[in-house]
Amino acid sequence: MADARSIALACATEASLWADIQARAQVVAQAEPALVPMLKRYVLDRATFAEGIVRRLSERIAPTGNDVDSLAAAMQQAIAADPEILAQMRADIRATLERDPATEYTLVPFLWYKGFHAISLHRLAHSLWKSGRRELATHFQSLMSEHLAVDIHPAAHFGIGILLDHATGFVAGETTIVGDNVSFLHEVTLGGTGKARGDRHPKIRSGVLIGAGAKILGNITVGEGAKIGAGSVVLKDVAPHTSVAGVPAVVVGRTSVDAPALDMDHSL
Repeated sequence: MADARSIALACATEASLWADIQARAQVVAQAEPALVPMLKRYVLDRATFAEGIVRRLSERIAPTGNDVDSLAAAMQQAIAADPEILAQMRADIRATLERDPATEYTLVPFLWYKGFHAISLHRLAHSLWKSGRRELATHFQSLMSEHLAVDIHPAAHFGIGILLDHATGFVAGETTIVGDNVSFLHEVTLGGTGKARGDRHPKIRSGVLIGAGAKILGNITVGEGAKIGAGSVVLKDVAPHTSVAGVPAVVVGRTSVDAPALDMDHSL
């Protein structure tokens, strides 16, 4: 397992990542004939990572077969307008390999992890939102919520190296800002506290680890390298490298590492 992960983690470029995904797909195709149609549709018959991920995402959220091509075209337009999206996706796959011990091959999150699919779809929707195509961006958000049970407003800003582990029930509001290398478990809410407009959602700095079911509400800041315990309700700023837990959350200690998101140790 360590060897496979080390090879996958070395895939810094789009071409090397795609070669790794295709190589694993060929192995799986020989072992599992039932998966061959899927592997061909998204990997083996696709020339590039961009081509494969666009087809996978568009088919995953399309309400009907008639919507696939139009959704794929919109995704391709978003990537053309912001090519950095592909590098961000690669960083998110790398985050999954580094932090999820159940993940051995890049093929797995590429094909099946809805957390990776959700953050990838959000990156596309965010690009559309920035370019003024807000109704289409909102359509992406709606389809993501309907098909993946993840609801991220397209205006929310996420850095690179994001892990949405399991992802079910994850919510992030319009003015949310998330830094780099942040890890979220399922059922996390980055929400507001009422109907006031303006800047009203949390700011999560880099390296933060947020446990399952945590609710972080309001225009508050969770400082760099902090840790939020599972099930906590956070209503006030959290200082950098601080652990908080409870309802409402209170300080329970200091974090033992600079970036808890990277080691995924949820103990407090």
